[in-house]
Amino acid sequence: MNATVDEVEKHPGEYLDRVLEGETVVVFRDDRAVAEIRPLKAAVGPRSIGLAAGEFVVPDDFDDPLPGDLLDAFDGK
Repeated sequence: MNATVDEVEKHPGEYLDRVLEGETVVVFRDDRAVAEIRPLKAAVGPRSIGLAAGEFVVPDDFDDPLPGDLLDAFDGK
């Protein structure tokens, strides 16, 4: 369905309801399509812990302070 920016601003709940029912809303301003509001394909839920287990190893020195020359480089020295 098509709607103007003004229509969506005046009745956002109505357009959201239509999107939740599966419709795509194309929003127009001055006879030009400027946005599309559509339902997501799948709801993204929380990711399982440990998905990358065994794919990399955090080095022992990960938390060590950076060397002075590298810190200087960040400061533009």
